[in-house]
Amino acid sequence: MNVLIFNGCSDYKPETTGRRLSAYLHEQLTAKGFSVTRFHVSEARIPFFDLHQTQPPAAVREMCDSFLQAEAQIWLTPLYHGGMTGMMKNCLDWLELTARLEKPYLTDKVVGLVAWADGGQAMQGINAMDAVAKALRAWVVPYSVPLVKNHLYTDAHHHEFAVEHTRKLDRLVSILGNARQLLALTP
Repeated sequence: MNVLIFNGCSDYKPETTGRRLSAYLHEQLTAKGFSVTRFHVSEARIPFFDLHQTQPPAAVREMCDSFLQAEAQIWLTPLYHGGMTGMMKNCLDWLELTARLEKPYLTDKVVGLVAWADGGQAMQGINAMDAVAKALRAWVVPYSVPLVKNHLYTDAHHHEFAVEHTRKLDRLVSILGNARQLLALTP
C-alpha cells in the first residue's frame, strides 16, 4: 500500500516538529511494509490556487498525482489561527484539477490526521482538516492525534518524542492500514 505523508508545516529546518513527526511516521510505515511518499509544503513551490490557468505548473500536476496515487494519507499541520496552515489548504484547493476524473478528488482514499499546538487547541486543526478531507470525498479514520507541543518531547532540545505520543502515532498507523484493507474488501 502506498501512503502519502502530507506535511503542512511551512518550516524548512529538519528539526521542526513537522519534519520530526514526518520522519517518525515514515519509519513506522516502512517497518510495516508500506511504500511511503513524503510531501512537504515548504519544499513544493505550489503557487496560489488559480483554477483559471490554462496550464497548471508542473509542481501542481506532480502534487495532484501524488495524492491520487496514494491509497492512504496522513496529514500533519501545526495549528494556525484555528485551522491548518494556509500553504496546506492551498495545496488541497489545487485538487480541484481532479474534479472531472472518474474518481475525483480523494475518492476512496483513507486519511489520518495529526495536529499540534502550543496550547491545548490542536483539535481545532484536526476539525479543519477533517472538514476538507470529507469535502474531497476521503474516508477519515475515526482516530486522530491532537498534540500539545510542550508535552510532545521528553527533552528540552526536542530530540525525543514522549512515549505516550509515539503510542498514539503508532496506533494511527495501525488503524490507517486496517481501514485501507477493510475499504478494499468492500464491493
